[in-house]
Amino acid sequence: EVQLVESGGGLVQPGESLRLSCLASGFTFSFYAMFWVRQAPGKRVEWVSTIDENGSRTWYVDSVKGRFTISRDNTKNTLYLQMNNLKTEDAAMYYCAKALQRSSVTYDYDYRGQGTQVTVSS
Repeated sequence: EVQLVESGGGLVQPGESLRLSCLASGFTFSFYAMFWVRQAPGKRVEWVSTIDENGSRTWYVDSVKGRFTISRDNTKNTLYLQMNNLKTEDAAMYYCAKALQRSSVTYDYDYRGQGTQVTVSS
């Protein structure tokens, strides 16, 4: 059974940082690209970032470029999202998601975790 468990969210002030983690199990983590997506209240799910299966290529939505860093540790089956200089518009539920196809970075996923809440407020 595929499981994705996010952690690391919380309440921070604008300009502060958070590091999200996603512990994966039930599949061969190193075979699949992974995504971070987010959803704010009343809004659609937004793609945030992609990392390929070995961590050598990454992509970001324009609004987080230069502030967020996606990474992974395949020895620990864990995905990360380092978020710096957080803005109020970054507030959302953040989810990690597993790519649908092995070795594909196409934004298409089959499993998503339960999410971790990020609140940015002064």
